Amino acid sequence: MQLQGQTAIVSGGLGDIGRAIALELAARGADVAIGDVSASSPEPLRKRIEGLGRRFRFDRVDVSDAQAVARWITDLETSFALPTLIVPNAAIVDIRPLEKLDAAYWRRELSVNLDGAFHLAQFATARLIAKQRPGRVVFIGSWAGETVHVHIPTYCVAKAGIRMLARCMAAALAPAGILVNEVAPGYVDGGLATRFMEEDANAREASRREVPVGLLIEPAEVAKQVAFLCDPGNRHMTGSTLLMDGGLSLFRPGGG
Repeated sequence: MQLQGQTAIVSGGLGDIGRAIALELAARGADVAIGDVSASSPEPLRKRIEGLGRRFRFDRVDVSDAQAVARWITDLETSFALPTLIVPNAAIVDIRPLEKLDAAYWRRELSVNLDGAFHLAQFATARLIAKQRPGRVVFIGSWAGETVHVHIPTYCVAKAGIRMLARCMAAALAPAGILVNEVAPGYVDGGLATRFMEEDANAREASRREVPVGLLIEPAEVAKQVAFLCDPGNRHMTGSTLLMDGGLSLFRPGGG
């Protein structure tokens, strides 16, 4: 198992994509610590990961709170393990076009989607540097980071910020043996898109028809790309975006 001896930390770990990432990394040999603010129980995920013979830990953490993230990393290092595979995945989104945006919503979404990713990546990589350990950071971005979606502008701005954050961190951390990349999915059949698809009975099929390859992305497929970037044999990719949008961004903006 190529990730044996590694410990992964995944924010938003109780969402569809977060769970899939946790399971994929555990299946490849990593112990897994997840954080989330969801009221959902972590026990089903715990049973599956421990059933794979891996250690599991859950903490309720709001990643928009920098001090809470710092405590999380410190507690993990003390009582679980030093995270070497860092996956900032926590995100929120709502349909708020510009004319419906207010300062409070703008700040809340950026604080989770961009600030939260920064807090986790910064604190966790600082501990790797202090311990002189190599590692991997894989941000979960989106094709919305480079393609206009007029109905979710705050989300687009946050994900564009994630892309540049990944590149800046990649440049700064490469000498320490810490590689930083982004996975940018298109339409995922799960995760944040689920609510929109449930509210509109036609949304799922309409979304699928828009994708040039004719497929929606399964959360497990996102997880496999994260695992690829975490593989210690992958020594040369850093500052890169692995875009998996089925060709969406080749032909159209995100629309309204």
